[in-house]
Amino acid sequence: MGLIERIFSIKSKSDFEKVALAVYAFQAENCPIYQEYITNLNWKTPTSIDEIPFLPVSFFKTHQIQSTLYEPEMIFKSSGTGGVRSKHRIKDLSVYERSFSTTYANSIGKPEDQVILALLPNYIEQGESSLIYMVDHLIKQTKNDLSGFVLENLTLLIERYEAAQASGKQVIIFGISYALLDLCELNPNLSNATIIETGGMKGRRKELTKKELHAALRKGLNCSTISSEYGMTELLSQAYSREDGIFSFCPWMQIQIRDVTDPFSRVPYEKTGGVNVIDLANLHSCSFIATEDLGRITDSGFELMGRFDNTDVRGCNQLIR
Repeated sequence: MGLIERIFSIKSKSDFEKVALAVYAFQAENCPIYQEYITNLNWKTPTSIDEIPFLPVSFFKTHQIQSTLYEPEMIFKSSGTGGVRSKHRIKDLSVYERSFSTTYANSIGKPEDQVILALLPNYIEQGESSLIYMVDHLIKQTKNDLSGFVLENLTLLIERYEAAQASGKQVIIFGISYALLDLCELNPNLSNATIIETGGMKGRRKELTKKELHAALRKGLNCSTISSEYGMTELLSQAYSREDGIFSFCPWMQIQIRDVTDPFSRVPYEKTGGVNVIDLANLHSCSFIATEDLGRITDSGFELMGRFDNTDVRGCNQLIR
């Protein structure tokens, strides 16, 4: 069984560790930038996932991060709010599609049973967005004319929501934070929709904590819960939170929390630190990414807290606490 099939066949923690170490060995040999990073650290070959070093996410802005030589099928770029855009060179789009389709179905539901509306104007404007690619793919799977991108036409979104409700379909609304707050000004009754905020004020509005944002959205959209999507250009997998703000992950994705003063040390449960992501779907780039996000792991799961100070504001879920 090849590595891709092993990744998508993970069933347990022991499976994850075995496959993660195999992916590490592959990337340590075949990803020149990661190989150089490991060499400069004088890093010993890990015997557990706790010993794997994480590549700073900023390297995606300055270097070509890919394992083996290939012409990318597509290059995804970050939103570029902070200036330089990260680039993720995708060898095989089918791996991305398999990853996000499986996770979405397990976390949110089957697209064919839904109407999916997207309020993501900033990502449309920038272009080359992995989020737009994912949502567009999911919209097409609904095979419903009511689904689609509504850009900044808020009235159209409300009309489509009401029509979908009348047809008995579950309604999913993906929205960037500032656009959802704009929608709140119309005070629509979206009580039966699943609202998935993807983060991001993009300089359009004052930054809010996650708690403040969700409180404002619940009130302005007349709904009891707000969900979130945690993802970024540099990852081919996502996580979703529901009403409790705790994110759940697919079997091939895992979070570790590092000490903010020592990037090679881990912090205990319930302590806030830097978020390290293992995304094994990133087989052809780098699966071990030290992000600029802050989070913590509790008995309930992973909670996103914000971002490091003095980092550029871009990507998904950069709400500062």
